[in-house]
Amino acid sequence: MREVQEELQQLVAQVPKQLGLIPDSEAERRPAPGKWSKKEILGHLIDSVLNNHQRFVRAQLTERLSFPAYAQNPWVQAQKYQEEPWPALIALWTSLNAHLAHVIARIPEGKLSNLCSVGDGEPVTLSFLVTDYLAHLKHHLEQIGTRVARG
Repeated sequence: MREVQEELQQLVAQVPKQLGLIPDSEAERRPAPGKWSKKEILGHLIDSVLNNHQRFVRAQLTERLSFPAYAQNPWVQAQKYQEEPWPALIALWTSLNAHLAHVIARIPEGKLSNLCSVGDGEPVTLSFLVTDYLAHLKHHLEQIGTRVARG
């Protein structure tokens, strides 16, 4: 998990600067009807860090755990990320991911094999969830237009 934590810390150090170069007018523009704007993609990533924080902490406390599925479109719509100031979204994303990197670095090795089910999905290990979080994050950061290293 050390590599995941270090890569997440690097993203926290680099990405906000890149995001800050995007004007608010561009951040709120939807590329097509029904598609998320950059604000909404970053909002989705905020939802992701919040959901995964719960998973990463709770999964350390029991050997097998089930989590509800995440209904991404309703969550993004309900929170009205499109109406948030772009700098506020960047600051929130940055702070939450800095803390998540802290949490990841402190997951005991013996807890990484604890099983987690998300929605109707098959059980996966906590280690898988942590690694998958980083891949998901990088995918969406690239959609926004940031440069992230593929590892």
